[in-house]
Amino acid sequence: MEYGLFGLIVLIADIYAIYQVLTSTASTLAKIIWTVVILVLPVLGFIAWLILGPRGSRATI
Repeated sequence: MEYGLFGLIVLIADIYAIYQVLTSTASTLAKIIWTVVILVLPVLGFIAWLILGPRGSRATI
């Protein structure tokens, strides 16, 4: 049961990241690459997306 809550948190975070990727203004290729990275490496992919992912309008600040 210890990993159940962690797994649920990772699942929710990955769904959020994939939604943000798909609704971003990034190119189609970037969206595909980020989605695959997040799906193949759920924890590391999410962390990489948080650090390096497409930012949309937040990148202009």
